[in-house]
Amino acid sequence: MLQGYGDSSIQHWHVRSMTPAEARAWIEHWPGRWAQDSGAGWALEVGGEVAGQLSMRHVDLHEGRVEWSYWVLPAARGKGVATTALIAATEWVFSVGVHRAELDHSSRNEASCRVATKAGYLAEGTARQRGLHSDGWHDMHLHARLRSAVSVDA
Repeated sequence: MLQGYGDSSIQHWHVRSMTPAEARAWIEHWPGRWAQDSGAGWALEVGGEVAGQLSMRHVDLHEGRVEWSYWVLPAARGKGVATTALIAATEWVFSVGVHRAELDHSSRNEASCRVATKAGYLAEGTARQRGLHSDGWHDMHLHARLRSAVSVDA
């Protein structure tokens, strides 16, 4: 977590940095989110090394909907790490009954848009000035997949 939120591009898109104590508290919070059906977080690994993270930021079991976020460390970017993880996690939530999976990203974040598109998430629209980033308010693109949609291969 520290390495990720210490990266300037991750800080820019996620508007967050962390101290060691904050990182520890955040990770310790993950099992509680899972137990309460309110979210989850996973470290992404490549060759036994942490390469990024994928979070189920919001869960609404009544509506059958989840929302994702992700980031990848510089050394692992462009290698399909986030796309592969997002496809696998999406297929898993669909297999347990989720109907709709969503994510959003800054309209200026082309890499996140590529991940979403490659993972089969269709663009649904733009929310004007909805996301606050380090350089001000950004329009946010919304992408979604439905359980009824065709599976995607990374």
